[in-house]
Amino acid sequence: MLDTLITSKTRLRLLLKFFLNSNTTSYLRDLESEFGESSNAIRVELNRLEQAGMLTSETRGNRKYFRANSSHPMFNDLQNILRKYTGIDEVVERVVCKLGNVQSAWLTGSMARGRDEGIIDILLVSDDLDRTYLASLTEKAEQLVKRKIRYLVLTPAEAPDFISREDPCVLLWGKEEN
Repeated sequence: MLDTLITSKTRLRLLLKFFLNSNTTSYLRDLESEFGESSNAIRVELNRLEQAGMLTSETRGNRKYFRANSSHPMFNDLQNILRKYTGIDEVVERVVCKLGNVQSAWLTGSMARGRDEGIIDILLVSDDLDRTYLASLTEKAEQLVKRKIRYLVLTPAEAPDFISREDPCVLLWGKEEN
């Protein structure tokens, strides 16, 4: 549905890239190779989003890096819309919240990198989880969001090593451990 409101595929991909994980930074040529689109189309959309205050930029060397402006008044709203669009909100509501004994839930994989490839990877941190119930909830949620959901369950002792790796992880639910 969002793709009918935002008719530019490039703009939608940029919003997903920067707002699903607000820590994401990228520059024009990197986005060009990732999206497989012309640099001009990407540049035009980056400039529009920056002029609207939704993206900020900084120059490092000869590259201009962009990132989401988390202080923009619409930041949280836009992030919530994108989570609804990708089905992440439904996964949290229909799986994570119903399990009961989850300390935290993290978005990992391609969506945490801001790429919508049709798979939602979730890391669940819990000492005691009913895996049969988890599988049942996941199956129902997959039908609803029309995406594959992959999950990994780690104990609170194992989770910090996984979360601190170089692959991005986005906290969806619970508290971030220090």
